[in-house]
Amino acid sequence: MPVVVAFVSQKGGVGKTTLARALGAVAAHAGLNVLIGDLDYHQRTASRWEETRREHDIKPVLHVETFASVADALDAADGYELLILDAPGGANAATLDIARASHLVVQPTGPSIDDLFPGVLLFHELVGAGLPRERLALALCRFLTKDEEKAARHYIDASEYEALPGSIPERASYRVAHNQGRAVTEADDDLDKRADALIESLLVRIASALEQAAEPAQEKDKWSNRR
Repeated sequence: MPVVVAFVSQKGGVGKTTLARALGAVAAHAGLNVLIGDLDYHQRTASRWEETRREHDIKPVLHVETFASVADALDAADGYELLILDAPGGANAATLDIARASHLVVQPTGPSIDDLFPGVLLFHELVGAGLPRERLALALCRFLTKDEEKAARHYIDASEYEALPGSIPERASYRVAHNQGRAVTEADDDLDKRADALIESLLVRIASALEQAAEPAQEKDKWSNRR
């Protein structure tokens, strides 16, 4: 079974697909076998981006498929090491299914209260449904200033949820990269240190989950060898 990372949100336009593409590109560059599951069956932003990536012959090749449900994505992920779920904007009953199937649930948020308040509210709902807090994290996206980031972190700290290190700033070069089938980590200019820290924090969490997933298999092999 792959490690499953889901990007969800209470509202659209906060950076879910930006982070899904960035994480997928970095993981693929690192040699992981990655599948991005685009769960927005109607908009298909991640899937259309992958088509543009193929047209521009950008390497490494990323596997992106559109799925009608998280169950379909899990069925297709056999043989992959990492499944990245890009959920549609807005929370509904399917959001809980996605969260329950994931090792890590990341909710991107912008700097305004209009983004932060519904984000915290969604996590309250997931915790109320039985999701452990340690599986939930907020990622700061679309920031213009360090003061904005500082204020957002203060708000999140008060909610007692985790805010991942780093942030994705607002940059025209990132939009250009997306238009060419690239991730923000593949933009022509150097990746902002804040963005680099955010992606690195996600990779650390994934590495930990991969190690935990490997431990039962190693234990099973150890006992099999004793027979």
